[in-house]
Amino acid sequence: MLNRHITPERKTLFRAGQILAVLGLLSFLSVFVSAAMSFGPGSGSTNVQSMAIRAVGGMIAMIAGGVLCTIGAAGVAGSMLNLDPEQARKDLEPWARMSGGLQKASLEEMGVDLPKITGALASGLGNATAANGETLESRLRGLHALYKDGILSEAEYQREKQELLDGK
Repeated sequence: MLNRHITPERKTLFRAGQILAVLGLLSFLSVFVSAAMSFGPGSGSTNVQSMAIRAVGGMIAMIAGGVLCTIGAAGVAGSMLNLDPEQARKDLEPWARMSGGLQKASLEEMGVDLPKITGALASGLGNATAANGETLESRLRGLHALYKDGILSEAEYQREKQELLDGK
């Protein structure tokens, strides 16, 4: 079954990555604050070792935080740590739905009437099936692809599918 939502574990991993990256950034930036505070005659190099450790540690924490954010957002397979295309598809399902939903919103904003277009396509394809060799199966697959991409809602998909099946 495809995931429609990001799991709580992935959300937690994403937030932990963000926190780690921010702490790393603060650690890295503290080096510059410390250097500015100890700047002056006779300051020498009293805190150089501490500053170097904070700078390198901060950079490592920022990188690790970024990796955790990527894994949390895209999942293990979706972030390419595990090369499993099926699992990657499942991990990235919420983002694919979001993308399809944004495309649908853009079309609606432009005034495109999706139910009218899909209805016209379905009825027009019914007449042209013999001419271009398109089968009912290919039309159903195309309709299903529109639904999976988030362009059609479930109600629109079911209605159009039923119209195709009834027109057979």
